[in-house]
Amino acid sequence: MSTKFELYRSPDAPVPPETVSWNMYGAGVESIGRDGQPEQFTVPEPGPDQLLVRVDAVGMCFSDVKLIKQGGQHPKLYNRNLATEPTRLGHEVALTIIKVGEDLQERYQPGQRLALQPDIYVSGKSTAYGYTIPGGLTQYHLIGPEVLNADGLCYVLPLSNGGQLGYAETALTEPWACVEAAYTQRRRLSPKTGGLMWIVGRPGDAAAYQFSAGLEQPATVVLTDVPPAVQARVAQEAAARNVTVIERNGLAPADYPTLREEVTGGQGFDDIVVLDPRSAEAVSEAAKLIARRGTFNLVGQTPLDNLAQVDVGRIHYDYTAYVGNPGPDIAASYGEARNRCDLRPGGVAVFVGAGGPMGQMHVQRAIELPNGPRLIIATDVNSMRLGALDSRFAGLAEANQTRLVTFNPAEGGESLRNYVLRLTDGRGADDVIVSVPVAAVMAEAGTTLKEDGMLVFFAGVPNGTLAPLDLSQVYLHNAQYTGTSGSALADQATVIQKTLDGKLSPNRSVAAIGGIEAARDGVEAMMDGRYPGKVVIFPQISGLPLTGVAELTETLPEVAAKLGPGQVWTSAAEAALIEKFWE
Repeated sequence: MSTKFELYRSPDAPVPPETVSWNMYGAGVESIGRDGQPEQFTVPEPGPDQLLVRVDAVGMCFSDVKLIKQGGQHPKLYNRNLATEPTRLGHEVALTIIKVGEDLQERYQPGQRLALQPDIYVSGKSTAYGYTIPGGLTQYHLIGPEVLNADGLCYVLPLSNGGQLGYAETALTEPWACVEAAYTQRRRLSPKTGGLMWIVGRPGDAAAYQFSAGLEQPATVVLTDVPPAVQARVAQEAAARNVTVIERNGLAPADYPTLREEVTGGQGFDDIVVLDPRSAEAVSEAAKLIARRGTFNLVGQTPLDNLAQVDVGRIHYDYTAYVGNPGPDIAASYGEARNRCDLRPGGVAVFVGAGGPMGQMHVQRAIELPNGPRLIIATDVNSMRLGALDSRFAGLAEANQTRLVTFNPAEGGESLRNYVLRLTDGRGADDVIVSVPVAAVMAEAGTTLKEDGMLVFFAGVPNGTLAPLDLSQVYLHNAQYTGTSGSALADQATVIQKTLDGKLSPNRSVAAIGGIEAARDGVEAMMDGRYPGKVVIFPQISGLPLTGVAELTETLPEVAAKLGPGQVWTSAAEAALIEKFWE
């Protein structure tokens, strides 16, 4: 006789006439559901180009907090009236196909398991699943061309070896993809073809700069106080390719906004080259003129007179790139060889905000990374979370011959900077990854960095948020300032394959579980930081209140018996849970 778990995985499992859903009707947690409860809707039949999918697991994500606070004013809701056109949270999902529309039957079949990449774009406009498209906090729903054929792209990832992945770890491949994306190159590291370039020099600088490659790419070059060698090189390229050259000499930093409006229509320059920079103020003002995905190239040998004020929100959301070299070849700043994006092998990595769900993923990835850091410093101001992190990963770190230490700067009277310098004999960290969306924390994290280190802004602050950074290190010592937001299909596919290969265990991120009725409580727990890891809801399970994995020993001992060492969630524990609760 088949077990409940086997039936649950089967497409032949009976489909109820109604689905339980947590729709969202406005801003605030109180607008999720009706009077604090989920609603029931008729399970729909798929149209010709639709799939009826069963939602097997949903991870709660802190990025939803902005949506919860803003409601229809959220950028991805486009001033939608949620009272009449509700959405639904839940963009980290594991799905099973139940019914297939007639036009899709050659591509999909009942029982096929899917992961989903929620970062969907149509004509350059975000139509994200779990935002614009109602998400997974329901038991059954339809997906169609809005997911399966958005501008010709399909945003589901069929799991060819899906039987090897649990539902929770399938759902968590999405946040794990965001972590993976943080270490893949997102910056543009060459001059933009057909773009706008601004080269700004320092009056009196007569250095013999070269531009060995890349100058053939921009369509327009603006020159401000450049040395004769640069002027001649640009003139040569302009004559050969009919490049538009504009000269605007004698500009003060106060004049830069006018230049942006006059030449770029307010969009900014795709590439900015600053030669022999000296003034942090001038560099800070010039950096405000970078376009989205623009590069800011510093070439010089003299440190700036101060820290520069850098828009850290745009490094995260707009992928603005700060590159540089000592000269004389301006083009030497570009390219992958000089601009790394992954952790330094055998180095020292600091994770700020390491106790949160995403911070813990970064720490786990660093521990499991082949030839990863030799020393990992995990820092957080929440001692409970740090203790859980240490308990969860100490054994894994030891097994991978990595030293893991935890530090709470709110205790002990020592600053994070001093702690890192003390542990590194004054050299600083090779890599610092910040998962705290606070500009002051980002700035402090930069002070722990080695001269040629990499600072990654994983948490986003609003564009326009400035923080003081030492940009001198970019061109003098090849320091890296980078950041990412979201992920892509390729990132999630990589995570799925790593999981199947046994190189990654998303299940380690699970800290609390609950059934469909516990979804709103799970949202609140995620917002409050109640658990040191991810909250996962199993929509097909009814009657399971939100429960910490650490609490299972007392509440569900038969499930707890299947946990891994250190009370780590496993697919076996998931199977035991379904055996008990699924009807």
